[in-house]
Order: sequence, then structure tokens, then C-alpha cells
Amino acid sequence: MAKSLVEMCAEIVAAQAGHTRLTSEEIGDSLRQVFRTLLDVQRTGQDAEVEEAVSRDPQSSIQRNQVICLECGKSFKLLSNRHLALHNLTPREYKQKHGIRMTQALSARTLSQRRRKLAKELGMGKQLAEWRAERKQRPAG
Repeated sequence: MAKSLVEMCAEIVAAQAGHTRLTSEEIGDSLRQVFRTLLDVQRTGQDAEVEEAVSRDPQSSIQRNQVICLECGKSFKLLSNRHLALHNLTPREYKQKHGIRMTQALSARTLSQRRRKLAKELGMGKQLAEWRAERKQRPAG
């Protein structure tokens, strides 16, 4: 199992304290500095992974547990209209700009699956079909 940043930070500072005498203040400063450095390294690695995936295929920005915004690189469960508005884009414009199918949801695959399952359980497809049939039978006007 991968170690957390806090665990790695503690091990690094403990090793450093084992070789050099450090005051409690120096240990605290060292912990903060090492943690910031590890966090920067982690972010840089994630940014590189995102850039690599997106440069190959914009469709790959829609992943199992997250959607990566191709405008800012941040990850979300769902790219909302509100978030896209921050980039002065509608969902339609965003999809056109990045070559994403118009029928593709801008949400993580697990979220889409959960919504699909819930809709089936609630019989929403059946209700919609009934509503459309009723509407078709009504006279125009």
C-alpha cells in the first residue's frame, strides 16, 4: 500500500534528525518544508499524467472516478454548467472545442452508471415513453 505524504514526510525528517541534532522548532520547520516539497512533487507528477492522457485523446479526460477539465486541468466528478461558465463556455461549446461526442456526459463514469441505475429503478424511461405517447395523442392547439 502506498504511503501518505505525511508518513513519508515523517520518515524523511526522522532520518534527518537521526543524523543531525535538531531542536523542536527546527523539526517543525523541517516537517513543513519537506511536506510542501513532497506536495509539489506529487502535483507535478499528476499534472504530467493528465497532460499526457489528454494530449493523446480528449475523450480520455472522462475517466472512471473523475473528469478532468481540459481548460484548467482540475479534476471533478462532474463538469457543471457553472464551472464551464467560468471558462466562458457552454457544455456544447466545450465538447465542440475539444472534439468530445455531443452524447457524452461530462461526468465521471461511475456517476453516470449510478444515475442510469437509479433512473431504471424509478422507471423513468417508462414514464417518459408514456408521456410522449399521451402528448402524441393530444390534438394540436
